[in-house]
Amino acid sequence: MTIARLHGGPLDGQVLPLESPDLDSLIVPYSETQVVYERKGDLENTGTDDGPTEAQFWFIESEDVIDPYSDEPRDRR
Repeated sequence: MTIARLHGGPLDGQVLPLESPDLDSLIVPYSETQVVYERKGDLENTGTDDGPTEAQFWFIESEDVIDPYSDEPRDRR
C-alpha cells in the first residue's frame, strides 16, 4: 500500500491511500470545491520492513477561494 501525505492547504497533515504510487498530482474534493496537490520528491519507505510506502504531496491551488471561517456565526451587532 502507498499513502499520500498532504502538506499545506486545507488538508495539511492528512494521509490518504493512493491507488497508484506513480501519481504526480491529486485533485481532492474539499467542501464544495476541489484542491490540487502536487507530488514532490521520491517515494519513501520502499523497503519491506519500514512501513507503508509514502509520497509527499504539497498544496498547489484550489478551484474556488477557501474561507475557513465561512461556517462560523457572524457577530450581528
